[in-house]
Amino acid sequence: MSQPFSLPRLLRQTLGLATGLVLLTAAPTEAQTIPITVQPGNPKVVISKHIYGHFAEHLGRCIYDGFWVDEKLNVPKQGRIRMDIVEALRKIKVPNLRWPGGCFADTYHWRDGVGSAAQRPKMLNMWWGNNLEDNSFGTHEFLELCKLLGTEPYLAANVGSGTVQEMAGWMEYLNSNDDTPLVLERRKNGHPEPYGVSWWGIGNESWGCGGNMTAEYYTDVYKRYATFAHSYPASPPLKKIVSGANGDDAHWTETCMKNIPLNQMWGLTLHQYTLPTGSWTGSKGKATGFDEQQYFNTLRNCLKIDAVVTKHAAIMDKYDKDKKVALLVDEWGVWTDVEPGTNPGHLYQQNTLRDALVAGTTLNIFNNHADRVRGANLAQAVNVLQALVLTDKERMLLTPTYHVFDLYQVHQDAQLLPLQFASPDYVLNGEKLPALNASASRDKAGVVHISLVNLDTKKSQKLETVLPGVSWKTVSGRILTSGNVADHNTFDKPNNVKLAAFNGARKRGDKLSVEVPPQSVLVLELK
Repeated sequence: MSQPFSLPRLLRQTLGLATGLVLLTAAPTEAQTIPITVQPGNPKVVISKHIYGHFAEHLGRCIYDGFWVDEKLNVPKQGRIRMDIVEALRKIKVPNLRWPGGCFADTYHWRDGVGSAAQRPKMLNMWWGNNLEDNSFGTHEFLELCKLLGTEPYLAANVGSGTVQEMAGWMEYLNSNDDTPLVLERRKNGHPEPYGVSWWGIGNESWGCGGNMTAEYYTDVYKRYATFAHSYPASPPLKKIVSGANGDDAHWTETCMKNIPLNQMWGLTLHQYTLPTGSWTGSKGKATGFDEQQYFNTLRNCLKIDAVVTKHAAIMDKYDKDKKVALLVDEWGVWTDVEPGTNPGHLYQQNTLRDALVAGTTLNIFNNHADRVRGANLAQAVNVLQALVLTDKERMLLTPTYHVFDLYQVHQDAQLLPLQFASPDYVLNGEKLPALNASASRDKAGVVHISLVNLDTKKSQKLETVLPGVSWKTVSGRILTSGNVADHNTFDKPNNVKLAAFNGARKRGDKLSVEVPPQSVLVLELK
């Protein structure tokens, strides 16, 4: 992953490069009120709803015992799709869902997951716990899930162990309406009309579990696959997505942008995880029961994604000045040690207020890079890593991270309104990081939303906001906070950390006055 570097120095050097980024300069003292200016922005820079996407890999209990449950389980179901999870995700307007991986994608052969479930071959999921995969959840089941969710399917094609013909056949099976053998097979399998799948990842982590390729080799492989990735008249044009960099690997992005013609790619991916310890070897850090220093370290590592995105966006700008190619951060989130007593290969972890603060901070960063970042996928939706939903047999809970996505759905497809302000410092044991981060947008009805995250565990932040060009009469808000950053929801107490109404914002003349409580995520609505 990315190499360690000095966050404050890089923030000062790079934050001014991207459209709409919060400016962090000299910090005011605690006694001062922080002035914020909400700038008019560029009407063409819209926060894509696809920044709020999610990820469902054949990993642990995300698919099996998550979305796809035993027929005998006493929960609302459509077929074997668990409907209480569907309803929860529909509520936050999940815009896209990535499947079947992740590392699993480059061992997945789509023909094993169509046709009669009883006749589908089993396989070994060697990436995640060596579980026996029965392929009962395949292409038709995933697309039925997407239909129920009202979301865009985002498929990852097998480049690592598959073939060009295999990928091209999957596209024909799903998107053509001609009487070819593959289309006749799809109709026989119960779907007469084309599915019209537009989003296609050509490989996953090709620098690692997708084949341990060099950037130069992968770009040649990509161009060969992309050549045979055809659009069909009966379906929308394909959005071909390049398997992009690991963390701050600038060489990978430079090579892809230099070697692949712009007309052969719609998007380029980036994977960046937040590890509490910052280390992939040994302990990554505990999901719960951590102290303030461990919390501080986690947020410091989270904030690095701003400099990483800025770095890759600047490289892309060299080759794509019109910003036609989207940057998709299609794997991000907090990655901790698994819960004690659980399968290490299943990546099951609890989810705390700390994770919600990471989510709010990260989404603010993506929003502020909306000129280039036009998609992202939190890893993962159910029971894996920084999940939105956790299940235990019939029981289900919504995590603090889920509530952040509920708060932030107001930014989907709204115009970015850049903010200018100086953040105070959050100081701990002689170290410091910006205490406050934010983003703002104006929706199609003219309503303005401002999302504010206060990372400081002790100090509230007093703000006075100037909104030139914004006409508004009332302000309301919702907030997510709790007494301790390690607080989390359990199956016995599923509402320990939940949303609440916020009434601490006032209109004073033409200015907005608000005090943001410590360790909180707050979204204000002005209309």
